Amino acid sequence: MVAGLLIATAIAVLVFGAYQLGMNQGMSMAPQASAPSTPVNAGVMSGAAPAPERKVLYWHDPMVPGHRFDKPGKSPFMDMQLVPVYAEESQSSGVTVNATMTQNLGMRTALVRKGAADAKVEAVGTVVQNERATVVVQSRVSGYVEKLFVRATLDPVAKGQPLVTIFAPEWSGALSEYLSLRKANIDPKIVAAARERLRLLSIPDDVIERSQRDGTAQSRFTLAAPISGVVAELGVREGVMVQPGMALFRIVDLSSVWVEANIGEMQAAEILEGAAAVAKTDAYPGQSFSGKVSAILPQVDAATRTLRARLEVRNPGTVLKPGMFVSVVLGTSATQHVLLVPQEAVIATGKRNVVIVAADDNRFVPVDVTLGRSVGSDVEVKSGLSEGQRVVTSGQFLIDSEASLKSALSRLESGAIGDKAPSSGAPVAAASGSGYQSEGNVEEVGAEEVTLSHEPIPALKWPSMTMGFKNPPSGPPAGLKPGDRVKFEFVQSGDAYQLTRIERLPAAGSKP
Repeated sequence: MVAGLLIATAIAVLVFGAYQLGMNQGMSMAPQASAPSTPVNAGVMSGAAPAPERKVLYWHDPMVPGHRFDKPGKSPFMDMQLVPVYAEESQSSGVTVNATMTQNLGMRTALVRKGAADAKVEAVGTVVQNERATVVVQSRVSGYVEKLFVRATLDPVAKGQPLVTIFAPEWSGALSEYLSLRKANIDPKIVAAARERLRLLSIPDDVIERSQRDGTAQSRFTLAAPISGVVAELGVREGVMVQPGMALFRIVDLSSVWVEANIGEMQAAEILEGAAAVAKTDAYPGQSFSGKVSAILPQVDAATRTLRARLEVRNPGTVLKPGMFVSVVLGTSATQHVLLVPQEAVIATGKRNVVIVAADDNRFVPVDVTLGRSVGSDVEVKSGLSEGQRVVTSGQFLIDSEASLKSALSRLESGAIGDKAPSSGAPVAAASGSGYQSEGNVEEVGAEEVTLSHEPIPALKWPSMTMGFKNPPSGPPAGLKPGDRVKFEFVQSGDAYQLTRIERLPAAGSKP
């Protein structure tokens, strides 16, 4: 009898303890719609210290977490009240995941470390002609082309090489007059004036000297190349008439060329004029061409969001040809020590960059970071992290946007993935292995969705509300109508919620 009594007493104690644990878990999962109202003198009457007032940061709709409101009220998006977000909740963001869960999700972490980053920028560019090493050969007189020595564009020419012979009949009279005055032994001032007239007619000195030496007016002269290079433009042919100011040849010196490299906007501040540069091309493997940054062009390509850096590169043997693609390295050999994390740890949402920090006690916290340059397989972190922290590098498939981030972290925190949902006396409202479950009343049945007034869903921190769910793939049950009590299961699909199962429950008082 005594043994039986002891056993019964122990069972009663265990049942009561389990009940208390279930009640505590249920209360901790219930959504906090508003701050608890405690009388001012409650702590004095009970002898306990009064609870500190909780500071509300803002109110939001859990279904649309991106919108914040500065006062409570009804949500403009759903048939529900706005939910407050407290300061301590914001500061203690994150979830705790046990070791088994971490292993099942395949999560791996890496250390935030300081590393050496070369102050260099790699880019690709195109070889173009050096406009500062270009000379235009013009005609200064009216005449005719008698002989053309260069007949095609891109022909190479050497400095002093003949280019074209021009016959200028207008020179004959002026030269003959000058030669006659020299022989007439008249006032030297008149001879000097005649010589100045020849200069105004753009008659070259060598033509005047040949005329003096031969004693007859020379009306033909030959233009020579002023520099070595290639003929980029040929604007004359034999027999054509030329006029003063007409461009006959454009010669480009290819001993130095320009390379216009495309630089990303984020890297623009790292490149300074005068910085050293090295260019390489697949056409000449193993050979490099040194130069420097001569200018950062003040224009951004609207399509690629890149700037062009103009590099002046030495071109021995003129092996670099205009139009070639080259890879360039800009900057110096100096190094900087910066914070680095693996690139795979960064979640880029389009508006921000997020990493998941592995904190103490198996807790994972999302942190916004500001990124810098890429360093091999790592990326520089300018703000948001400190040395020695650990970040998740594998397993971020649970998050792909800010909304899904909060949803996924809520599921982890409530044990919705891989853990059994806590039980309580309330209707089932936890996530199963395939989705979330709850009960509710049918408000409307449509062709695309079913509107339900459902119970609170602690796994998502949802209070009771009325909202629409997409119909199951097989469609709603036959005969489903407003007013029916249903049990349903759903999953999140993007910004919508998809029913996977819905079944009517027996009406109150009916026989099963």
